[in-house]
Amino acid sequence: MDLNKLERFSKEARKKLLGIVASKLDYVLSFDSVELREKSDQVLELKQELSKKGKEALIEEVAYTWFNRFVALRFMDSRGYTGIMTVSPLPGRTQPEILEVFKGGHCPDDIPVEERKRLYRILDGSIPSRDSQNEVYRFLLIGVCNSWHKRMPFMFQKLQDHTELLMPDDLLSEHSILAEINEQITDEDCQDVEIIGWMYQFYVSERKDEVIGSKEKIKAEDIPAATELFTPHWIVRYLVENSLGRLWMLNRPASRLEEAMDYYISRDGETERDFLRVGSPEEITVCDPACGSGHMLTYAFDLLTRIYEEEGYDRPEIARLILQKNLFGMEIDRRAAALAAFALTMKARHYDRRFFRNGMLQPNIICLEKVAFDERELEDYSKKIGKDLYTDELEETLQSFENIDSIGSLLTPALLSPEYFLRQLEKKDFQDNWVLKITQEKVLSVLRQACYLARKYHCVVANPPYMGNKNQNDFLKEFARKKYPDSKSDLFAMFIERGFELVFEKGYNSMVTMQSWMFLSSFGTLRQKLLKEVTIETMVHMANMVMGIAFGTSATVWNKRFKPDFKGKFSYVNYKDLDDEKKPFEFPVKNERLSIASASDFKKIPSSPIAYWVTERVRRIFEGSQSLSPVCKPAQGLATGDNDRFVRNWHEVCFSTIGFSFPNRNQAKISCLKWFPYNKGGTFRRWYGNQDFVVNWENDGYRIKNFSDESGRLRSRPQNLETYFKESISWSKISSGSPAFRYFPSGFIYDVAGTSIFCDDPSLMFRAIGYCNSRVTKKFLEILSPTLNFEVGHVASLPIIPRAGSMTISQRLIGKSKQDWDSCETSWDFNTFPLIDPEHRRSSIKATYQNLRAHWQGMTLEMQRLEEENNRIFIDAYGLQDELTPDVPLEEITLTCNPYYRYGNKKSDPELESLLLADTMREFLSYAVGCMFGRYSLDRPGLILANQGETADDYIKKVDLPKEEISFVPDEDNVLPITEGEYFADDIVARFKKFLRVTFGDEYYEKNLAFIERALGKDIRKYFLSDFYSHHVRMYKKRPIYWLFSSPRKTFNALIYMHRYNPDTANTVLNEYLRPLIRKLEAEKKMIETRKSSGRLSVREMAQAEKELGVIMRQIRELYDYEQNVLYPVAAKRMEIDLDDGVKANYPKFGRALFQLQL
Repeated sequence: MDLNKLERFSKEARKKLLGIVASKLDYVLSFDSVELREKSDQVLELKQELSKKGKEALIEEVAYTWFNRFVALRFMDSRGYTGIMTVSPLPGRTQPEILEVFKGGHCPDDIPVEERKRLYRILDGSIPSRDSQNEVYRFLLIGVCNSWHKRMPFMFQKLQDHTELLMPDDLLSEHSILAEINEQITDEDCQDVEIIGWMYQFYVSERKDEVIGSKEKIKAEDIPAATELFTPHWIVRYLVENSLGRLWMLNRPASRLEEAMDYYISRDGETERDFLRVGSPEEITVCDPACGSGHMLTYAFDLLTRIYEEEGYDRPEIARLILQKNLFGMEIDRRAAALAAFALTMKARHYDRRFFRNGMLQPNIICLEKVAFDERELEDYSKKIGKDLYTDELEETLQSFENIDSIGSLLTPALLSPEYFLRQLEKKDFQDNWVLKITQEKVLSVLRQACYLARKYHCVVANPPYMGNKNQNDFLKEFARKKYPDSKSDLFAMFIERGFELVFEKGYNSMVTMQSWMFLSSFGTLRQKLLKEVTIETMVHMANMVMGIAFGTSATVWNKRFKPDFKGKFSYVNYKDLDDEKKPFEFPVKNERLSIASASDFKKIPSSPIAYWVTERVRRIFEGSQSLSPVCKPAQGLATGDNDRFVRNWHEVCFSTIGFSFPNRNQAKISCLKWFPYNKGGTFRRWYGNQDFVVNWENDGYRIKNFSDESGRLRSRPQNLETYFKESISWSKISSGSPAFRYFPSGFIYDVAGTSIFCDDPSLMFRAIGYCNSRVTKKFLEILSPTLNFEVGHVASLPIIPRAGSMTISQRLIGKSKQDWDSCETSWDFNTFPLIDPEHRRSSIKATYQNLRAHWQGMTLEMQRLEEENNRIFIDAYGLQDELTPDVPLEEITLTCNPYYRYGNKKSDPELESLLLADTMREFLSYAVGCMFGRYSLDRPGLILANQGETADDYIKKVDLPKEEISFVPDEDNVLPITEGEYFADDIVARFKKFLRVTFGDEYYEKNLAFIERALGKDIRKYFLSDFYSHHVRMYKKRPIYWLFSSPRKTFNALIYMHRYNPDTANTVLNEYLRPLIRKLEAEKKMIETRKSSGRLSVREMAQAEKELGVIMRQIRELYDYEQNVLYPVAAKRMEIDLDDGVKANYPKFGRALFQLQL
């Protein structure tokens, strides 16, 4: 089965059918015809449905209905269940067999004689028709659907309703939906009814993406679309075989069923006496409480068939017994429930050729549907049936179904025996009171559903819906809070708990779910409950994408009995362990995680993560060691409530308003400064760095502390205030791989995402960071949080040996990392660009770079040596030599100057070197532009002009040198034009060339320029025109400090430095640069026109002149439009900006005058 092909087809079919149905709906509602007048009842019903559901929902429903019917009929055609094929042609033919046969004179017996005559007259042309064959085929198809309605009403609702009106017209052409279904769904695809489930998942997948992508709470009607996930067949087999199969093997130890169970985890050599007893196959009940399209149940059908056959039952009898006694499914999506019932019916037909002829038996699939009563309605009903039957429990049960479309089978009815009430109330006669009769029908509907919800089953097998708390609608969220407080974080976890309510004692609860319940602190209470009350018998833990989804999952088989020392069997499947059919090459997969573990083993580790792979040595370390928290306190920091309001990149604001290195809150407060360094976590980087942000903590954070919403509720959450500004170790809460801990000196406030550790003893601080960045801690955190979401609780639980580690090694690693961080201009401690540092300087830029590169290599290797030595110390201290090596790959040496870390290790060494050289040259050009604007100086280290409104005169004062002695004087008017031609003597290219001569001299100037251009892959002017600004925006993380005035087609470009901006800056750009450029282009235009009219140009030269003239005229038109409609209105406003507002607020004020960015 080619799932990729089927997925593409399902999505395209949905789009096509939505368009067809929408067009038909418009036609039916807009046109009057004899045909439609004859179907006035259907048209009226259509209008009522439209009013009730809305146009979009109605179109979606009808389109799916026809898709579902067509796919079902195609499947039955392929399997030979339809006799004469309904939608499929015979080999070598193009029209459906049923039409070919009818045209040959064979007519279905259930068509009345007069109707037959009419159809044949349509075919021979006696009765006019726009498309005679299509009209006849539509009639035959509707007849077949109505015939199947008697046997499968869940799949083939009786037509002659609004869906018939909106049936696609074109069913016979080579481009029709039926032709595509026959082409795409092959006989091979139809070998197993599982295809029906896949087609459904693919069909609804785009709607699922829409619902999840909306970022709103998911409405009840959208829950099915948002949570639909088809389970790969091998996982279905694993769950069913190790629950239903295991139950049977316990009751029949001599059974040969194991031979048919490829994913069964055998318990050879173990004898179990205390298990759920089953006398015969007819006693066994299997339930899927969120059955979807029935995949779990259809495989259970296969396994039960083998069980019955072992017990000597006749095959025709088996299918009916299984449907009647063994399999039960619940679902809130009517479409999915219909598919599940259809799939089980197809299984029955597969095993019993006479199934359709022996009297139809409906599968035990219930669609849980909303039923609402008003108070008066139940009051009248209760009087009619009497108090003996109308109990408090009945009333509570009836009222509980009003929101079942949000909670589904999570509902536990108050009635303990709804079957009794159903039998009693079915006897009541309300024929004389049609109002109470309607109420009676609703009551019976509730009770039929409650029968499924209240009974107990031997095995529950499910892939329950996944939905986090933030996406749950208000009713579901409140229901979860009250009914499932331990599992409210996600819908799947509530279903785990509900599964145990549905099974008998010693029964099996088998589910495939997200792995998060195994590790996350939010599921800690649930985890403890499960480890105390039930037993994991087997689990297969799966990495990202094993199930085709981008998160880890686990298929777990629990027994509803507490066996504390029972060793469950665990295995792990990685994506690379799957074959082309996305199932394991071998099972269980033989890797380092194939293991056994018990509940008592898990409890040896703090918060009891289901870390089944942990060795006994590691368990003893956790059990016998002190945790980190008493020695060094991990803590969560500030949640501002609105980072856009209170947080900035440090380079956005006035540098003089930032308070660095304050040791405590009091000194920060009395400084009267506004901005203070803010630790927000960040990307994977160890030891030092990720110091990018500042937070508005003016007056001890008064505004943040009092930041409330309109109702007065405090939005911010300042916490652990006593730790603010203290020296700390920090890490990013969410990691993409290995944990990375960084040293932060005094002076920082920290964010909830920049969680931190505080130590009163400075020597412990440096030992602690060495420990945290070691291979030992990486191993421990993989146990505590394999999801890579490192919470405070995980770090606090790390087992430590307080005096282990080397303070000196940690300090050296921090020092080298700081040196690397500060070599980039995005650091507030940046002094000068490494290429012009005297320590690295050589005669040419090439030689200088080679010397610098050798220095970087040495620095990287020294970091690697120190990190490996640090690892060795802790591996020896914890006695983990048999489990860990100290090796650190180069890509984990987190220095910006290390290309293996910076660009990843999947590139060749020459590629990495080329990338590093190119980026170094880009950064050199960026530094040069900084010098042009006066942000930096060749004569003094660090920032020079970094406050609002500073000028070239301020630069001279800060450098403290006479102007004639300054090596490179910044631009006077804060405007650097960038154009295709050399139209301005002080354009950015000319200024850079001068900068290059000043920094590297005249002797090698041409070679130096050529070296830079080779590294960039283009000449300097092209780079400044096309690449510089995008690089600048990336470097400054979408908060650029240089702003680009740019015409629509980039004929005119001019950079300004936002810190030097003043209300006249836009006027300067307009009058000193844009208008002069227009005049120069007009002069060029005249020169070309003069050349053209001279009569001295060849044909070729004339064509070239025409081309040049066309380009210049287009440029002039572009610039006139930019001047008059864009830049002039901006310049006339003389706009003020406030750097404290940040780039995100200030940049858009200039509209289309500036290069358009997504900030």
